Amino acid sequence: MAKGQGFGLGGSLGKMKELADAFKKAQQVQQGAQQLQEELEQMEIEGKSDDGLVTVVLSGNQEPLRVEIAPEALEKDAQSLSELVASAMKNAYDLSTETMRSRMEELTSGLNLPGM
Repeated sequence: MAKGQGFGLGGSLGKMKELADAFKKAQQVQQGAQQLQEELEQMEIEGKSDDGLVTVVLSGNQEPLRVEIAPEALEKDAQSLSELVASAMKNAYDLSTETMRSRMEELTSGLNLPGM
């Protein structure tokens, strides 16, 4: 066999190193995602109606925890109270979604994962 005509092991070893690096990154993301999930479960994110009379509290993974209604809100008619609760729920949902998105970006930053 002529010099330089090997079986291409140099290229294969390089690919194996890339594959090993990819597995290592995947393990890092998996461990980080598990830790993030635990953190999100412990978080409390408050969303408020525009006037602040209703507060909806969600966990970081969007599980409803409680609704707090100010006494003044109870003096409103049912439709108005319903709108206040819906407004607070939307605010809490938006805040929790943003929190999850930013935490996932932190988790994956620097890993150079395709599509992230």
